[in-house]
Amino acid sequence: MFQSLPHTFRKHHIQADVRVLLQLRRAIEKGLVNTTGDLYVVLKGLLTNDPKEFGPYTTAFYEYFLDVEVGKGESLETALLRSQTFQDWKKERIDDDLIPDIKDLIDRFLDEVHLTTLDIKKVIDGADILNQDNPDAPDTQTDENPEIPTNLDKAVDYSNIPLEEILERMKRVAQQQRERHFGGSHWIGSGGTSPYGNNGAAPGGVRTGGTGGGKMARAILNDAKFFPVDTHSILKDDNIDAALAALKGIEDESAEVILDIPTTITEGLKQGGIFLPYEREKITQKVQVILMIDNGGYSMTPYIRHVQKLFSKMKTRFAHDLKTYYYHNTIYGGAYSDVRRRNFVSMDKITSLDKNYSVFVIGDADMAPYELGRQSLETWQALRERFKRIAWMNPLPEKYWYGSDTVPMLGSIVPMYPLTPHGIGEAVVEMNYQRKYAKR
Repeated sequence: MFQSLPHTFRKHHIQADVRVLLQLRRAIEKGLVNTTGDLYVVLKGLLTNDPKEFGPYTTAFYEYFLDVEVGKGESLETALLRSQTFQDWKKERIDDDLIPDIKDLIDRFLDEVHLTTLDIKKVIDGADILNQDNPDAPDTQTDENPEIPTNLDKAVDYSNIPLEEILERMKRVAQQQRERHFGGSHWIGSGGTSPYGNNGAAPGGVRTGGTGGGKMARAILNDAKFFPVDTHSILKDDNIDAALAALKGIEDESAEVILDIPTTITEGLKQGGIFLPYEREKITQKVQVILMIDNGGYSMTPYIRHVQKLFSKMKTRFAHDLKTYYYHNTIYGGAYSDVRRRNFVSMDKITSLDKNYSVFVIGDADMAPYELGRQSLETWQALRERFKRIAWMNPLPEKYWYGSDTVPMLGSIVPMYPLTPHGIGEAVVEMNYQRKYAKR
């Protein structure tokens, strides 16, 4: 949990190491972290008490947990305005015609981020809420903007409700839900006190979609059926969280045998000073991803922003093991490390990377047959042979694949899936299977 946190905070000259992660974990286990605001306060107390470091600490916190990068000499408000996080929040919760003052929007966003348990004045027993709630109630929300509370003044504690009961009710609610919901205590949504959703105040509930922040959930469900969106439609803003949930399913671990010094010493003393080496296996969880994006043609233009947004949301998960390359239509001996495709990286260098990288190729694979020559096919084959966990995510509707001369050819080399949340989920399942198969 939070493996890459120390690196991010050290980058801003805030000393952090594995001990901080252990202390933070204890604080969460003791119930001290129930909201994002609690996380901000508790982690700040663990890392620094020097007022000179409060600014860098806040900068690091927003970068790591909220994906908001504050430039040198830039104010937090300015960084928020240009961040995708704030834009997503604004789009989901606010009608510009009703609240046009941007300063009010920023203040409201900051109020939600820094809401602490002390700010929540009342905690209600979850049983009282569920006893009065009908999980089979139809979804009657219209297209009109629902009234959204600006502040949560209460929390609902579901810790004493059996998890099986919450999951069963959630399934029944999901069958009725037709629209996205914000606030409230009934629907699978965000910003409320419902036992299922995200970014609300519901200790002991189940998180689906979005980000956890406060770590209040007892369980996290990444099953796409709990998202009230079309998971079979091409990647776009309203289903990107479902795609994110599927992408987070990537499993990756490495094992190495190391000398178990404490056991070696203990057993050696028992044997009268005869020290025989004892070894143990160290399991390291990590995620390594190579992202290859076709950003050269008009046919791919509508999807680039959504793809980059999806993988930028995975930034903290991938830590520094996300490598992005660009190409136009197909690759010839390599790809480019920059968006403008000026810095060429040879395929030899790419294939010299750890073979355990998961590779996602994003492109429609549709081009003139002469473009997909022998050199290009051999380059794709080399990539496929090096990285067993590779998937081609295609935004072109699947029904058109076999009407193209080049899509079937590339699909025969690299396993191809639709660029949809469902397709991403299928690709991840296959990648995890390949990992387990390779370990046998």
